[in-house]
Amino acid sequence: MTVAAAVAAWAGAALIVLADGRRGLAAGIALIAAGFAVLAWTAGDWFAGAAVLAGGAVCAIQLLRSGRQDWGLMPPGSTARLISAMVGGILSLWVAASVTIGHGIPLRFASLSVLVLMAARLLQGQKALPVLTAAAGLALALAGASALGRTSPGLAPYLLAAVIAAGASFLPVAESRGG
Repeated sequence: MTVAAAVAAWAGAALIVLADGRRGLAAGIALIAAGFAVLAWTAGDWFAGAAVLAGGAVCAIQLLRSGRQDWGLMPPGSTARLISAMVGGILSLWVAASVTIGHGIPLRFASLSVLVLMAARLLQGQKALPVLTAAAGLALALAGASALGRTSPGLAPYLLAAVIAAGASFLPVAESRGG
């Protein structure tokens, strides 16, 4: 169950890296939120998982409600994005499984892969909407990564991540009308 949740979080991050359209971004943030919610629930943090899931759901619903509804998957010139999504996932799995020690490999993999891919999407972003969605994914990943410490982080990082993820989707975004 935790392995599937970690793979779902990585797949959501890869989808955000590969998509420019609202539907693709909404599906990506929903997968990230669901993955980290399941990882929190399996660790016994029910309220934390619910907060992450709620923040991601608000972000995904807001993305689906406003603007043009297109997937925007793999636009021309996105071969580098595809390579970065695959290589980022493979390197994150290698680091989580063999370089680091201790329990929680799925959480380490999910946190590392989402953090790396969302940071890459932030740096390569040319449009506001994918950048805001990547920032929301980054906040959710940081909340999930806070559980990697020796002590429980409590509910605060998860609530903060949920507010950031939900709030990022309500920021105004100017869209190109062609021309």
